[in-house]
Amino acid sequence: MRSVFACLLLLAVAGPAPAVAADSETAAPATAPPSAQSRLDKLFADLKRERNEKAAQRIADRIREQWNKSGSASVDLMMLWSAEAMDAKKFDVALDFLDQVVTLSPTYAEGWNRRATVHFMMNNYQKSMADIEKTLQYEPRHFGALAGMAQILSNTGRKELALEAYQRVLDIYPMMRAAQSEIATISEELAGEGI
Repeated sequence: MRSVFACLLLLAVAGPAPAVAADSETAAPATAPPSAQSRLDKLFADLKRERNEKAAQRIADRIREQWNKSGSASVDLMMLWSAEAMDAKKFDVALDFLDQVVTLSPTYAEGWNRRATVHFMMNNYQKSMADIEKTLQYEPRHFGALAGMAQILSNTGRKELALEAYQRVLDIYPMMRAAQSEIATISEELAGEGI
């Protein structure tokens, strides 16, 4: 047992073994798997180009899947519990979990976005907007957060700003039908007010 421990200790202190130089003609090219950021960048580029609504929805769903990956099992579990609490309309419980999420992982945009959603559901628009700002600080392309911001602006009578926010959504996700519909509705309302 002591010899196993001594070998492990020696390996830990000595570090990894030096790499053996490979013949340049026989060595396989080293290709690193794409990073989460590069996968997201490609998905966003695809989303912007896609003109089929259903295909765009599938791309948006893949983006949401990427956003939901926090990199922490604890954070992922609290996000799951917060979703269950939201479904049960236990908003205070959901907020408790989400407060822990943003404390443990303050740069995780989806934690802020989820908390913004809970505040929105509770009609706490000011707190929701503060969390939306944090979401957009860490993921400026978060079309869900932008749509939430636009909805709050519309609900509070700031139609011109809501229109701008929905246009930002469509810059990122051109085929989002809900945003297209809201832009049409708000534009008609604003045109009617101008008469």
